[in-house]
Amino acid sequence: MNICVVGTGYVGLVTGAVFADLGNDVVCVDNQPEKVAALQAGKMPIYEPGLEEMVGRNVADARLAFTTDLAAAVRRALIIFITVGTPPKPDGETDLSAVEQVAASIGTAMEKYTVIVNKSTVPVGTGDFVRDVIARHQRQRVPFDVVSNPEFLREGSAIEDTLRPDRIVIGAPNQQVAMTLLELYAPLERPMIITDVPSAEMIKYASNAFLSTKISFINAIANICELAGADVTQVIKAVGLDARIGHAFLQAGLGYGGSCFPKDTDSLVHTASTLGYDFRLLRAAIDVNRERAEHFVAMMAKALSPLDDRVIAVLGLAFKPNTDDMREAKSVEVISRLLALGARIRAYDPVAIPNARRELAADVTYCDSAYEAATGADALALVTEWNEFKFLNLERVRALMRRPVVFDGRNVWEPERMRRLGFEYHSVGRRSVLPA
Repeated sequence: MNICVVGTGYVGLVTGAVFADLGNDVVCVDNQPEKVAALQAGKMPIYEPGLEEMVGRNVADARLAFTTDLAAAVRRALIIFITVGTPPKPDGETDLSAVEQVAASIGTAMEKYTVIVNKSTVPVGTGDFVRDVIARHQRQRVPFDVVSNPEFLREGSAIEDTLRPDRIVIGAPNQQVAMTLLELYAPLERPMIITDVPSAEMIKYASNAFLSTKISFINAIANICELAGADVTQVIKAVGLDARIGHAFLQAGLGYGGSCFPKDTDSLVHTASTLGYDFRLLRAAIDVNRERAEHFVAMMAKALSPLDDRVIAVLGLAFKPNTDDMREAKSVEVISRLLALGARIRAYDPVAIPNARRELAADVTYCDSAYEAATGADALALVTEWNEFKFLNLERVRALMRRPVVFDGRNVWEPERMRRLGFEYHSVGRRSVLPA
């Protein structure tokens, strides 16, 4: 099939590359000429394992191309995926201005029957909104359908999630257009759910809101464990064995961040409010999440007081492992709070440092390794659980530090082992330990 993907962020670029890899003819469109030029030269705007190789392979085979010419891409396509950003407004409402702009351009350029697919995360009712915008901007009256096809990919495993999703949700206004999307996705051989458009839009928000609530719930339990002297990791192990609950997203730590959960939960609360429902449960989950960085820094301040001129090694800057995405990264708030309290920061992340420089204060010192960051440090704070941190030579880390104090924001290490190695060790939802 001839496919047009509008937007080359995480969702758009991965979507375009995977559909090309499945044998379709794909054109990805972006309104930033420098970004398109970089993609044409094989340079990825994001870090995602396996993406550069997949893009390069399909560009070489002439199944994948990049352009700024939206009108030309629209005219050749049967299916157009809208994958532009939908950032939050200050009140939590989703900003649909980019979606509206793309829809207007599609309407102006369209010359034949086309299927327009909202793949960006958008509030309930956006399908009708996009249909209205396209209809108002059509120069010639040609039929079209608007479909909701929400994505469920996770940064860091986006290709795997696109190739092998738990389910494919298609919200379609009629059976004929649903069959078009079913044919496109058929090679994946994954479960497909056909719904109406509003239900598909709601499925994405309900999924993310539930997972966010699950994260906040276990972090609230971790707070109680700290006060009661219990071990949240043991609680999680037993609770997660309940088949009704499971272990996924049941990890205590610094809370959720990134480009999806924070804005999607805020957006659902706003949407509920506009419809006349006060979503108190989700508001409480959001409040718990917002307290996580403050709670972590308070733990550090209590153990190190005063923080003036303390050198803190911060390991991990991206909002999660295997990505360079700094959107809503907990490291930003943790480091900002530590700097405000007078601490000095030495930071390391395997891939996110270039993006972190744009988000963090200029007086952060960036290092080339975890060991360099730990050198001369009064404490080490693990913020993002990159796999390489799990396998650090901790004896070497201890020897490099001025004072062997560790604050583990993701419960990567075991308290008893850290005690034996000579660390003062603080983690989330577990007793702090002193060196042997």
